[in-house]
Amino acid sequence: MIITARLALVALMGAGLVACGQEGADSAGQETAGAVVAVQEASSFTVLASGTPVGALEVTPTEDGYSIFYEFRNNGRGPTFNETIVLDEDGLPQRWTIDGITTFGNEISEVFERNGNTASWRDTTGENSAEVPAGAVYAPQNASPYSLAISARALLDADSNTLPAIPGGQLRLEVIESLSVSNGTDTREVTSWALSGLGLNPTYFLMEGTAFFGVISPSFAVLAEGFEGEDERLRALAADYGASRYESIQSRVAHNYDGPVRVRNVRVFNPLEQSLGEPVSVVFEGNRITAIEAADAPGNAGEVEIDGEGGSLLPGLFEMHAHMGEASAFLNIAAGVTSARDMGNNNDVLDRLIANIEAGRVAGPRLYRSAFIEGRSPFNSNNGTVVESEEEAVQAVHDYADRGGFHQIKIYNSMRPEWIPAVIATARERDLRVTGHIPAFTNADAMIEAGYDEIIHINQLMLGWVLDAGEDTRTLLRLTALQRLPVLDLSSPAVQSTLDAMVENGVAIDPTFAIHERLLLSRNGEVDPGSVDYVDNLPVGAQRGARSAMAAIGSAEEDEAYRGAFEQVRAVLEMMRERGIMMVPGTDMGGSFTYHRELELYQLIGMEPAEILSWASHGMAEYLEVGDELGRIEPGYLADFFLVPGDPTQDLREIKTIAMVVADGRVYFPSEIYPEFGIRPFVDAPPVRLPE
Repeated sequence: MIITARLALVALMGAGLVACGQEGADSAGQETAGAVVAVQEASSFTVLASGTPVGALEVTPTEDGYSIFYEFRNNGRGPTFNETIVLDEDGLPQRWTIDGITTFGNEISEVFERNGNTASWRDTTGENSAEVPAGAVYAPQNASPYSLAISARALLDADSNTLPAIPGGQLRLEVIESLSVSNGTDTREVTSWALSGLGLNPTYFLMEGTAFFGVISPSFAVLAEGFEGEDERLRALAADYGASRYESIQSRVAHNYDGPVRVRNVRVFNPLEQSLGEPVSVVFEGNRITAIEAADAPGNAGEVEIDGEGGSLLPGLFEMHAHMGEASAFLNIAAGVTSARDMGNNNDVLDRLIANIEAGRVAGPRLYRSAFIEGRSPFNSNNGTVVESEEEAVQAVHDYADRGGFHQIKIYNSMRPEWIPAVIATARERDLRVTGHIPAFTNADAMIEAGYDEIIHINQLMLGWVLDAGEDTRTLLRLTALQRLPVLDLSSPAVQSTLDAMVENGVAIDPTFAIHERLLLSRNGEVDPGSVDYVDNLPVGAQRGARSAMAAIGSAEEDEAYRGAFEQVRAVLEMMRERGIMMVPGTDMGGSFTYHRELELYQLIGMEPAEILSWASHGMAEYLEVGDELGRIEPGYLADFFLVPGDPTQDLREIKTIAMVVADGRVYFPSEIYPEFGIRPFVDAPPVRLPE
């Protein structure tokens, strides 16, 4: 599925990082040597995913505002927005309409209107109105990147470059630097800015004076037409901006104590026995656990002492389906996820992130990399390596193996089925495991026979039981066809044969249970089931997202079909558990809070909380063949663990209230991390006593 930053300009914008104001519909000003020079703003912009053009932004000035078209397609999907913005005499939006669809097909019909101090708006969460102060600006739930320019023009004139926002919170604009961009014949002087306030992270964008020039992130960019050749450099700059931000956060929240640290009065979870022990003290120094002693054992000179206050100390968790970025790396640490399996990424971006994590410059889990290989097609993803033949696919395996640092290959949707046996044979030759989606125009049975070690996404497996020959799963069909599942007989020979083959061949499944709940059960205007326990702690923009459907639900029949599909997914996973098929817990949604929900859902198939905690820590360490150093809290093991005040072996929801995380020997308190992302903390940090 992959809903991550490389597709997520919609998420960046939909998080509410947009607002108001403009300074002329067809030109903008640039200050040069104290004067204001007219700059003709581009009307056409190119959308690029990891350097590949995938769409366009078209901006047309009108008599009283703008008409905007925005669309891209990456990995067989993407948003389509048509916007109309009407501005008042101060250049602020008086009316804003947005029609279209989101990346996964949810229909958008967003309207904002302001009359005096009364604002009314309709988005996917419903209809709302409020009395608002004169300076407040609307932050659309879904909007094109051009909304950044409208926001920036208003914020440039505001005190401290900050304005109150509708429906809540505030927008902040910060200048980063001035730089030159060139297409070989034309050089422009632009300024990079960061807009933040309503989402978890800033959005980085470029302005030429007050003319919009583009938006940049490490894997995604929208740039003025003709300047696409600057994409790689500008995306690298965005990565640098993010690294600087996260290094600054790390300097404030990472506690690297000199000498031993004693965590006193904690009950340690034993994953082998699936139980909590009696209160003890756990001592670590550097990144290794050195001792487990009695709770009242006297401390030694020079020790830092942390009072666990009788809480539960659990081994760090493993997120087994990540597409890691710097923000998600930090938030996973705060969630007790100290190890993660990256399932496909921009390789250069991930190289930099891993280097920064290992050097301690930013927080993040230990990462186990997958070698992402995709076939060239009109629907291909632009991650990893994209190939056009069997020979190129085989060579890609060799290239990844030669490069090192990858424990498996991942086969993706547009790979030709006839290439797969040769690719798997090469992976075996190079001592790499094989996992993947089920490529279009084949099924799970064929991939099991070819030699898959693991199948990714439960929908990828189940669609083989309901699709007709020739149907193309490189499109949103791989999601919408789940409506066919309710009538599927799970005792049928086709279903049972696939499960038998998985057992006989030792094939595992990465179900991504939580994303299927989000896809199948989220509805516009309702908090999705997986977000209920934490939504009120999130920034306004993220709260709006949690109250929106992921997919289009066009009728009562579709609603019922999707709900029935989720029950079929649950039932198949229960059957797999009963048969002893290995499952691995991963989200494909960034981990963190959604990882906690991923674990919770396995209670629906009969797993107990203690069993789940053991499986998600020690079980995954064993699966990744690192169980001699990770997954347990014992002397000699790496210091990766987290503290919760309650007893998650009785109520798994307790893992959502984490007081402390130790990752590779560094101590973090989520109560210090969360405010950096606009999140209200869930629990206070434990008492810490420094040596005298």
